[in-house]
Amino acid sequence: MTLPPGPGNPLAGPSPDLPVFVISVAAELTGLHPQTLRTYDRLGLVRPGRSGGGGRRYSLRDLDSLRVVARLTAEGLGLEGVRRVLELEQQVQQLSAQVVELQHELAAAHDALSSPVRNLPATRRPGQVVVWRRG
Repeated sequence: MTLPPGPGNPLAGPSPDLPVFVISVAAELTGLHPQTLRTYDRLGLVRPGRSGGGGRRYSLRDLDSLRVVARLTAEGLGLEGVRRVLELEQQVQQLSAQVVELQHELAAAHDALSSPVRNLPATRRPGQVVVWRRG
């Protein structure tokens, strides 16, 4: 029996969002100076978690973000430009997820319309509910 990846599998490893790396380890793993990591945190380019004592704790996702920031700055982009690129990438991810959700809703509605028994699904949007009825 094979366990699927995820929290129930002890071999799956930590979640990419789990803040586990102290600043010195994060700096070593990304090739950046710890002071650079502090600056990026202060500017809001990366938002590491905090320990009980207030120390920064970086997740795997934070390390990826730090590498992106380092690459973009090495290519000549200023920190404000990097901030804008990161904002736009996050917006693209959110919109992509919304497109996938809407595609699933559309496919469900299409399937319901093409079936001989017209049990149309209810479509929910924030703040409203649309219910389809047989005509």
